[in-house]
Amino acid sequence: MRKHPSLSHSLPVIGWREWVSLPDLGVNRIKTKIDTGARTSALHALEPKRIQHNGQQLVRFHLHPAQRKSKPEIICQAPLVDCRTVVNSGGQTEYRLVILSRIILAEQEQFIEITLTNRAPMGFRMLIGRTAIGKRFLVDPGRSFLVSKHLEKEP
Repeated sequence: MRKHPSLSHSLPVIGWREWVSLPDLGVNRIKTKIDTGARTSALHALEPKRIQHNGQQLVRFHLHPAQRKSKPEIICQAPLVDCRTVVNSGGQTEYRLVILSRIILAEQEQFIEITLTNRAPMGFRMLIGRTAIGKRFLVDPGRSFLVSKHLEKEP
């Protein structure tokens, strides 16, 4: 197998699912699907509402970070950066609000764009797309929780 010249073996390897933190949103941990087939990241959001605060456009929404549970509920607020039409996994076109938030994955912190949508019927409350993965990580699709097992047991 030929090595790709731009890839380094020093990149952290992540699994197809990992625990991440969203400190700006008050989320200590959320189980996330790493989806290289999706361009943009998505987060489960209920009742998203545009608001103005000190001249800045923000979005306020409710988040249930635990899969298949309505508790706990976190009320989040983040800068609105865009509104986009996105084709969801079912092939339907959705109009979504886009926020900017910090994410911590594999002890790396970065700002990413996240679309807001109701992911209640989906298996994961968050999906990280290839734009957020960038050239920061290598993904092992056959393994899980390679860099975030310690978050699994946090209260």
